[in-house]
Amino acid sequence: MAEAEVAEGIVEEALPNTLFRVKLENGEIILSYLAGKMRLHRIKVLVGDRVQVQLDPYGGRARIIRRS
Repeated sequence: MAEAEVAEGIVEEALPNTLFRVKLENGEIILSYLAGKMRLHRIKVLVGDRVQVQLDPYGGRARIIRRS
């Protein structure tokens, strides 16, 4: 199994159901959801936060895996 690509970005907008619009370092804006461990430990993500996202290999959504 191949490693998923990880990128960094800044949260631009918070949407319902723990969805976020994240602007990546390359300028691309992608729809992201909160990872299960972050929900479990109730880690809050706010607009303007710098986050690491794990990109979907098929180009759909990304998963927020870390808040910096």
